[in-house]
Amino acid sequence: MKKNIGTLDQTLRIIAALATGLLILIGAISGLTALILGVVAAGLLLTSLFGVCPLYSLLKLSSRKPALDK
Repeated sequence: MKKNIGTLDQTLRIIAALATGLLILIGAISGLTALILGVVAAGLLLTSLFGVCPLYSLLKLSSRKPALDK
C-alpha cells in the first residue's frame, strides 16, 4: 500500500497512543472505556508505524507531502 501518513500525523498518533496507554496503566481509565480506547490506541500506533491509514485510503486523503521530482 502507498504510504499516506505524514511525519506530523505519525508523531501525533504515537503521542496519543502512548498517552492513552499510560492512562490505562495508571488506572485513570478502566473498564469498557479502557478497552475501547486501548483498541483505538493500538490502531493509531500500528498505522503510525506502517505509515498507512486504511481510512485515509478509502477517503483518498493523505497528510504526506508529495515527493519532489529530481
